[in-house]
Amino acid sequence: MERVFKNSSYLNAMSTTGTRTRVRDVNPQSGMCPICVRDCPFLCEIGLSAFRGREVLYPDPEYFGDSTASSLKDYGLDWSHFNILSRLIGAEGVETDPDKMVFPNASVESSVGGIKVKMPLAIGAYGSTDVARRYWDGIAVGAALAGVILIVGENVCGVDPASEFKDRKVVKSPEMERRVKLFKEFWDGKYGDIAVQTNVEDQRIGVDEYVLSKLEVNIVERKWGQGAKAIGGEIRVNSLERAIELKKRGYLVLPDPEDPDVQEAFKDGLFKTFERHSRVGSPLRKDVVEDVERLREMGAKVVTIKTGQYRPADVAWTMKVASEAKVDYITFDGSGGGTGMSPVPMMNEMGVPTVYLEALVLKAARKLKEQGKYVPDISMAGGFINESQIFKAIAMSNFGDGPFIKTVTTGRSPLTAVMKASYFCELAEKGKLPKEFARRYGDSPEKFFILADELKAKYGDKVGKEIPWTAVGLYTYIERMKDGLKQLLAGARKFRLDLVDRSDLAALSPLASEVTGIPMMHEVDKALFDVIMGLDGEDMDTIYKYF
Repeated sequence: MERVFKNSSYLNAMSTTGTRTRVRDVNPQSGMCPICVRDCPFLCEIGLSAFRGREVLYPDPEYFGDSTASSLKDYGLDWSHFNILSRLIGAEGVETDPDKMVFPNASVESSVGGIKVKMPLAIGAYGSTDVARRYWDGIAVGAALAGVILIVGENVCGVDPASEFKDRKVVKSPEMERRVKLFKEFWDGKYGDIAVQTNVEDQRIGVDEYVLSKLEVNIVERKWGQGAKAIGGEIRVNSLERAIELKKRGYLVLPDPEDPDVQEAFKDGLFKTFERHSRVGSPLRKDVVEDVERLREMGAKVVTIKTGQYRPADVAWTMKVASEAKVDYITFDGSGGGTGMSPVPMMNEMGVPTVYLEALVLKAARKLKEQGKYVPDISMAGGFINESQIFKAIAMSNFGDGPFIKTVTTGRSPLTAVMKASYFCELAEKGKLPKEFARRYGDSPEKFFILADELKAKYGDKVGKEIPWTAVGLYTYIERMKDGLKQLLAGARKFRLDLVDRSDLAALSPLASEVTGIPMMHEVDKALFDVIMGLDGEDMDTIYKYF
């Protein structure tokens, strides 16, 4: 656990809030400079808080709408504390023929809650934040092309300025319609799908009824107690009129935009944005069961739950109730991931980190199975960005009867791919690409997106138009993960994703082994090692059966 306590210096200087200290050798307990001086020109967390107060709880507001934020704390245990074990003898999922055991032959398809995906990935949830709205074209089209699940996040209808209501229920939301339509336009109807997430506010205004009946959405995801981590979802609003409108729609808006003193302060420029908060619920077993039944009666083909990094008892409760309600799958989101507007201290200091959380989820899943009860499919979230993490999360969940975890959900990295694609296309249009980038990869999107020709062969002139370059960027990023995952499967000689299991992993630290039950590297194959050393002759050619 030593690593966890070594990084407390970040407490008083964080890139997420744009703060720094005068010196680097800070006090390890407080993060303060050993000598704090009056005429220091830098703004640390304490100094900035003296001027901006509660504003400093959140990621730097200057970047709201064009950024995502996450934890920066080292929790002492993450996916790097496990290694994937490569294999020499034998193969599963393909003939043991050198011409067949090539990585392109590995299958990374999966299915979660009955939804087939081309690779074990869901992306989202992207709700009412400006960054989701601005980059939705690339997100939606890219996800559809890639054949993965895309989740529309909470509060979209409630925040949409053009939403129309009747008897306090939403009857039209152009923004929600746009989001669903863009995905479906390029969706093949076979792989992936679009889900709509609903929180307390969304349920109050009837978002579920609206998207199921009017937009023909198949998947509704109930969000439990989590918007900005363990509290309600938050966004920033830079218009007094919008702030008042959102308050009238039922949201909590801080400071109160209807207070004359607050209005005066806003007009004088003392602060530039309001905070819009939404509420969290406290689910009850009976209500959950009835709610799932109601959603299915309304036409939901798949009902899922999204929950956060809550304490172990809450994980057990969630799994038990979800089992009784027979939800199709649950997404558990561990600490370490990020969102658009979570309080920075909450992202860093609250909740169960992802590897710990997965261990708890698997413990609950196994107990349900032992009891002969229904076990929902699982998707894990919380800081995932690449194929090795996906492999490890799924392999860890397979105790011999197939993996409990069917997909991984990620939010920040797809947005990064889309934002980066957007920015570099803008630079190319202006002739301002970095010289080294242009030299190595080309000076136009047609050249620097490596899969541009592949997509043009299939979609023709739509690429760069109806299929925006931002979508090409997301698609290319997902394809990289897909190929990387195939390579890892081939290296483990497991040529289907459902074949990877706990025997394909080794822990690199005692803590990693203690938390997950995965043996440490020096403990792997201990007994088998001795068995092999005792074999002779033809028995050596059948050793693969022992794996």
